[in-house]
Amino acid sequence: MATKRISDEPAYVLHRYDWSESSLILEVFTRHHGRIALVAKGAKRPSSSFRPILLPLQPLHLAFGGDGEIRSLKGAEWQGGHIMPSGEALLSGYYLNELLLLLLARDDPHPGLFDVYANVVQVIASDHGEVLQSALRAFELLLLREIGLLPLLDAQTMTLRSLDAQAQYSLVPEGGLRQASSADRSSLNGAQWLALQESLTTAAPFTATLRACSQVMAELKPQLRMLLNYHCGVGTLRTRQMMMDLQSL
Repeated sequence: MATKRISDEPAYVLHRYDWSESSLILEVFTRHHGRIALVAKGAKRPSSSFRPILLPLQPLHLAFGGDGEIRSLKGAEWQGGHIMPSGEALLSGYYLNELLLLLLARDDPHPGLFDVYANVVQVIASDHGEVLQSALRAFELLLLREIGLLPLLDAQTMTLRSLDAQAQYSLVPEGGLRQASSADRSSLNGAQWLALQESLTTAAPFTATLRACSQVMAELKPQLRMLLNYHCGVGTLRTRQMMMDLQSL
C-alpha cells in the first residue's frame, strides 16, 4: 500500500534532535496536520540542502511522507520574511515552542492556532518591547482556549455567576475564574476579564487579544504563568528558567 505524501505544507520547526551522525529528528508544527515528528536524513551533512533551512522560528513549506509515528522529510523550502531573532526575542520564541511541545498532542490539527503562532513569530522578529510581551500573553490565552484549558472569562467558573465589573477576580488552576481573596496577589476586575473574553471571540482574535492584554499585562502574566505551569506539569518552564538565569548574570 502506497504511503501518503504531503506537499507544500506550511510549518515551523519546534525542536530538533540528533538521530545519527548525519540525520535529525524534527518536531514540527504544521498548519493542517498539527504537531508531527519527521526524520531528516542526511540533514547534518555539509552538502545537505536541509542544513541551512531547518531552523526554529522560520516559515517553511515541507514535503513529507509515511504513515508511521515518525514520517520522512522529503523536501523543505524557506518562505523568507525575516532573519533569525536573537537575545530575549529568541528566548521568547523558544518559550512558544516549549509550550506547543508540552501541550499539543501529536497529529491534532489547529490551523487557527498555527496562524496565531505565525503572527507572534512576526512580532518576535520585529519588536523587542511591550508589544512582544502583549503578543506572548495573547498567544498563551489563545493556546489555552484552543486546547480546552481556558474557562470562560465572563462568569465565575464554579458558580456560573456573572462578573461584577468593579469586583476583582483571579484565574487559578482547577478553580478557574473566582472572586479574588486577600491572598490572591494578582487579579483583574470584572470589566477587564469581560474585555479579554470578548477579544477571544472576535473574527481576528490575535489582534484583538493583543490589544486587550496590553492594558493588563502586569496582573495577567503571573496568573497565566501559574496556569500554564500547572497544565505543563512543571514548576518552571525550561525557557523561563534560562531567561531568569541569564538576567541574574
